[in-house]
Amino acid sequence: MTAEELILSQAQELRRGTVVLACLALLDEPQYGYALLETLNDAGVTVDGNTLYPLLRRLEKQGLLTSEWNTDESRPRKFYRASPEGSRVRTGLVREWQDLVTSISRLTKEN
Repeated sequence: MTAEELILSQAQELRRGTVVLACLALLDEPQYGYALLETLNDAGVTVDGNTLYPLLRRLEKQGLLTSEWNTDESRPRKFYRASPEGSRVRTGLVREWQDLVTSISRLTKEN
């Protein structure tokens, strides 16, 4: 495996853990899955549908998201939104993220 391939692989691992936080951050307002997928990708949080949709179902099952079907348009869409518990978890994860960024910044400056 080349260095570039290793970097890409490790970067994917780094991003994988951030998708939950990114979703909770974006779902203060209801969004349907595909719109959320596009918003994440446009923001540089690369994720595909095969990853996002199971994640949304898991977060809903954990009580961090609520969902509601919108059938007003020709194509029904399931909208997701952070639950009150999801908002509390998001706040805690943001704090953890900020602490981690500070620690990694300190470590990389030392090296």
